[in-house]
Amino acid sequence: MSELTLTVLRLGLLVVLWLFVLAVVGVLRADLLGTRVTARRTERARPRAARPEQPEQAPRPRRATLVVTEGSLRGTTLALGQAAVLIGRGADCTLVLDDEYASTRHVRITPGPAGDGWVVEDLQSTNGTFLGRDRLTTPAPFEPGTPLRIGKTVLELRR
Repeated sequence: MSELTLTVLRLGLLVVLWLFVLAVVGVLRADLLGTRVTARRTERARPRAARPEQPEQAPRPRRATLVVTEGSLRGTTLALGQAAVLIGRGADCTLVLDDEYASTRHVRITPGPAGDGWVVEDLQSTNGTFLGRDRLTTPAPFEPGTPLRIGKTVLELRR
């Protein structure tokens, strides 16, 4: 082999080695620093007069609060309204859990079909979700006072 070929091979191997080292450093950094939480933008509410008229809808569910009773976020509260609430480790979730047993998108809580309660749905999580003592396999009504366990985190619905 010529001298030029050996030099090119050596430089190529050096570049691949450095790319590997940088990839390892990136993974270690992500593990040590955890998930990056990004700030969410919220739309400002338009004045009431400027809002377009909307057709009559189903009755709104009564206001309720989701409270973290166990886990690293103990004491955290989240007001439930008309919008669905996504819970998991992902940065795009409404409630971001710092729980190694939670999936990126673990559970969705939505207003009930009749507008009088809430429904909890497991999003094919790896470790499962428990509503009371039962493992959640299909969407189920989420009643106040019933514990919802996601890994080491326990949530409770309160009116």
